[in-house]
Amino acid sequence: MKCQKCDRPATFHITELTGGKPVELHLCEEHAREYLTQPTGEPASATTMAAALAHQLAQQMVVGQTAEELAQLDQQACPVCGITFHDFRSQGRLGCPHDYIAFEAQLGPLLMNIHGENEHVGKIPKHHPQGSEKRTQLIRLRREMAAAVAEENYERAKELRDEIQRIENGTEA
Repeated sequence: MKCQKCDRPATFHITELTGGKPVELHLCEEHAREYLTQPTGEPASATTMAAALAHQLAQQMVVGQTAEELAQLDQQACPVCGITFHDFRSQGRLGCPHDYIAFEAQLGPLLMNIHGENEHVGKIPKHHPQGSEKRTQLIRLRREMAAAVAEENYERAKELRDEIQRIENGTEA
């Protein structure tokens, strides 16, 4: 989709309620910045104009900072399937169940906004493998144990090893 004010791609899609009706705007980054920072209302005095200019500069800095943060975030990848956050944003699909953990900080607010919950509370499909939670827990415990060994926290590593053995033997406490 192209910007409504030029021929560049629209990267910002803004919906405003004007007169009780939604009005959609599709703008490139430059025109979106211009639109979002334009002062509204009556002609302003020099002091108000200076404040508006300061506000515009602050907005531009925030937009630039956000773009940098997003670029860094887009490089994050799931350690299991390798999907990047950029892939998720462009496709709208995750690669595996472990992505919910890898991108937890970003997905939490999104899921809360969409579903009103962060945890699944519905039915589980009949063909759902019963041991997947157990496997996930074992993977998590093994990673924690490796981290404990790397930190030379051998007491914690021993506790984790024992817990892994209890789960594998089916003698969970």
